Amino acid sequence: MTSSAPSPGTPAAPLHQTLILIVEDEPAIATAIAKRLGAEGARTIVSGDGLDAVAQAKAAHPDLVLLDIMLPGIDGLEACRRIQEDRPVPVLMLTARDDETDKLIGLGVGADDYMTKPFSMRELVARVKALLRRVDRAKQLAQDGSGSAPIQAGDVVIDQAQRRVWRGTDEVHLTPTEFDLLVYLASNPRTVLTREKLLEQVWDWVDASGTRTVDSHIKAVRRKLGADLIRTVHGVGYAFEPVDGGSAAASPAEPAA
Repeated sequence: MTSSAPSPGTPAAPLHQTLILIVEDEPAIATAIAKRLGAEGARTIVSGDGLDAVAQAKAAHPDLVLLDIMLPGIDGLEACRRIQEDRPVPVLMLTARDDETDKLIGLGVGADDYMTKPFSMRELVARVKALLRRVDRAKQLAQDGSGSAPIQAGDVVIDQAQRRVWRGTDEVHLTPTEFDLLVYLASNPRTVLTREKLLEQVWDWVDASGTRTVDSHIKAVRRKLGADLIRTVHGVGYAFEPVDGGSAAASPAEPAA
């Protein structure tokens, strides 16, 4: 385990005092990431295996976890599952394989986003900042109650205040990013939204290389809520299609959990 912090006297950087756990078993990559995030003002902890990562997350309570999939001990998928069971924390998964199955499994065990190696440090920093902004925004909404009116779209009910979702009488558990994606889609029913627009509004960044991130999260939401709710508009993007009619802000009776 190693740690880094900004030099004393340096001005506050965008990630000032944010604690990030970097889980990567290749020392050169881990060091490079820690150095770059440290230059942005973050404090970092580096772990080289899955079991140690789970222990470090439990002890240090990081603000965000960068988690490689291929790790000794236990792999990143199992480490992510155990970390999220102990305490919900945003996770950015790193994978050396451009395998859609790995990505969907990662999203399914609690990862919020993923990047495929090799990646640029500029993009990594942008993803980290965007993910932390989304977390801060969700916390602020929960605290002040703004934008918290439930959304009812057909047989789907989205409780924004509690960040809970039901389809019919069944509660559906979504990751924070899946929840934000669903809210934006459901707030614009039957409107075709481009991948770039979804990246801008949900992920807080726009980069053509990120459109596959949108596709993977759409697949994850479909797997949990049903494939019929989100229509693919080939070559353009996606549209939310409520099954039983229109979408409106409402205050329905809470479905049975």
